Amino acid sequence: MQEHQHYPSISVVIPTLNEAQNLYHILPKMPAIVSEVILVDGHSTDDTIIVAKQLLPTIHILQQQEKGKGDAMRTGFSACTSDIIVMLDADGSANPAEIVRFVEALMAGFDFAKGSRFIKGGGSRDITLLRKMGNYMLCQFANLLFRQRFSDLCYGYNAFWRHCLEQVDIDCDGFEIESQLCLRMHKAHYKIIEVPSLEHVRIHGQSNLHTFRDGWRVLKTIVRERRTKLIGTPHSSLLHTQGQHSTPFVEEASIR
Repeated sequence: MQEHQHYPSISVVIPTLNEAQNLYHILPKMPAIVSEVILVDGHSTDDTIIVAKQLLPTIHILQQQEKGKGDAMRTGFSACTSDIIVMLDADGSANPAEIVRFVEALMAGFDFAKGSRFIKGGGSRDITLLRKMGNYMLCQFANLLFRQRFSDLCYGYNAFWRHCLEQVDIDCDGFEIESQLCLRMHKAHYKIIEVPSLEHVRIHGQSNLHTFRDGWRVLKTIVRERRTKLIGTPHSSLLHTQGQHSTPFVEEASIR
């Protein structure tokens, strides 16, 4: 990867579990602004690692010791050396070209750029009605408890400055990592912006997401995070962006 002079250094973390066929649709499309790609493999039994090395010889591959997306992401985060960390799924549902949009949102002064399928410019060709309803209810519940107006709590396309991990610790193991990361960024009073993202259909294989089991884990995460103390000053903000323009979404929301 070539580092562009006008962009900070960027690390992309990709968790994989038998995603060999999908990597052909992900790695060749990685934007040139990306400095390093870290693939965390969760005990794949196909040619995921071989394909990854063929497609991107500079890729940094880590073997996950435990199980779960949250554990894989923690492993990847600890290995990142760049200024910005981007979370990217390997199933083909996320378009790597959108990385530029996330990075530019951070460069505009925000700490955490949160992908959203449910604001103008975003969308999903993959989510089922059941999952959409579950995400909506979980999101509304979190908004009620945290006095926020998040539009999409359970989406894995996110980016943030690496220094945020000095205040935000991730200790979950499963798909609830997206919710935990978002809520802990909010509790640490980092500036959050929602970025529109289009989710595509998984190209090959079956998703490891289990609607009811993982939904229950997200619900427990929301309740647990509300019970723990806030960090820093009692102010945080959430905005959303549409392309190159940012508009206020929630102004100086405070939690008591």
